[in-house]
Amino acid sequence: MGSTPTTYGSEVSSIEKKNIGHIVQIIGPVLDVAFRPGKMPYIYNALVVQGQASKQMNVTCEVQQLLGNNRVRAVAMSDTDGLMRGMEVIDTGAPISVPVGGSTLGRIFNVLGEPVDNLGACRY
Repeated sequence: MGSTPTTYGSEVSSIEKKNIGHIVQIIGPVLDVAFRPGKMPYIYNALVVQGQASKQMNVTCEVQQLLGNNRVRAVAMSDTDGLMRGMEVIDTGAPISVPVGGSTLGRIFNVLGEPVDNLGACRY
């Protein structure tokens, strides 16, 4: 399955069809992101920032507030070191989701639903 590690079932591969915004402010784990008029993401949608400043980055954020003026406020689910104003942000169109079911029993996952117990990928 070609999904991102944070939004199972939501493809980010066809970027031209996705809603693209840009970072306008970063304060700790909080990002303000501007989108085109009429293209605002919903609250709880997952946003993905991918970049290659000094290292490969893949930061997932969750929209928490609509600020007006085509801006949203999102909270990063991982380290924001290396993020800069102007970087592209992709709206996945779906909230962060995690695997559920019998195969997840006894496993340990991070907030993005990625296994952190060194037992390999989780089949769901």
